[in-house]
Amino acid sequence: MTPEDAAARMRFVVELARRLHQYGAAAPRLEAAIDSVSARLGLNCNSLSTPTALILSFSSRGHADDALSEHTQVIRLSPGDVNLRRLCEVDAIADRVIDGTLGIGEGARQLRVIHRRRNVRNRVYTAASYGVAAAAVAAILHSTWTDIIVAGGIGVLIGMIALASEGRPRLGASFEAISALLATLVATAVGAFAVPLNVKAVVLAALIVLLPGLSLTTAVRELSMQHLASGVARLAGAMMSLLKLAFGTLAATQIALALHWLPQAAHQPAVPDWVQWVALGFGSLSFAVLFQAARRDYLLVMASAALGYVIAYYGSSAFSPDFGVFLAGLAIGALSNLYARIAHRPGALVREPGVILLVPGSVGFRTLSLMFERDVSQGLDVGFTLLAILVALVAGLLFGDLLVAPRRSL
Repeated sequence: MTPEDAAARMRFVVELARRLHQYGAAAPRLEAAIDSVSARLGLNCNSLSTPTALILSFSSRGHADDALSEHTQVIRLSPGDVNLRRLCEVDAIADRVIDGTLGIGEGARQLRVIHRRRNVRNRVYTAASYGVAAAAVAAILHSTWTDIIVAGGIGVLIGMIALASEGRPRLGASFEAISALLATLVATAVGAFAVPLNVKAVVLAALIVLLPGLSLTTAVRELSMQHLASGVARLAGAMMSLLKLAFGTLAATQIALALHWLPQAAHQPAVPDWVQWVALGFGSLSFAVLFQAARRDYLLVMASAALGYVIAYYGSSAFSPDFGVFLAGLAIGALSNLYARIAHRPGALVREPGVILLVPGSVGFRTLSLMFERDVSQGLDVGFTLLAILVALVAGLLFGDLLVAPRRSL
């Protein structure tokens, strides 16, 4: 391998790592993917991934005296968001480079093109997906029809704020707090002056997309796999998001009290049981949009999200809630690896949507809200529930990897 060839291969691996990080790959899978690709390209690579940085140290085999044989890259990045469409595109490019059907230089160019290409998202569909997800969760919580409608409306409002915050760093930094503030104020105002509402259930459903349950689960999984730097950093980021949401809710509650907005108690009957299954279908569709999956993968993403919830629901009924979550995590983890083996595509297409309705973001939000309200005893009780669900879910995913070994890193 010539020094120029080694340098080209290193540039490709660096570009690949950058894109995987930006499109939501967790540290263990990103590092495993980079190390595997580097080995296939004849490089030795030691990689370290955290939510805000990548460190890649290369050495090309058999050229210890070459100036290009040792090379270290430190890349500062913002935390990535799950983008299933682009993650699949990046994975396909890496496969083609590895098997030789695509040149290394062309592969690096295509990776840069993917990033520069405008992320085409229908803003109306995206904002509507926030509302659909909120309404679906309100239905799953067995709220009233009024609660479902109001939660959906507030969800659309939050979706519009989310779109407005893109490219505006100052708004983005306070996005969670502003959303929680507005959601609580609107729900309280509607409950006080329009119709009776279960305000807490409406606010929780409206904020469901913003709750960092997936980040909490990823953080605990990284810690369990000894990826300590990434796990601690991701856990701190998730806790900060929860603090912003809890503070926004608390501030809105105090403002409503100062204005003497007293919501009426809801006396309407809860929706029938069959509504939650209809809502599950619509909610799964909204997650396909929010995870930015390709249209051809919508049915797969929806089926994964629905399957995870169904297994947890019936498992909780037969055993206990914690064990039901464990069973769902086990099934989703094994099926995602099986899909990656059979379809030769990222298992994230099954894994990420499959756990989205299992992650304990809402429990974490309730924990911090109770702490802010000085209800320490109940807050600790809910906090232990959060810990139990996190451990059960992560254990299920890890056992799923044992049941069906992941052939592919992603």
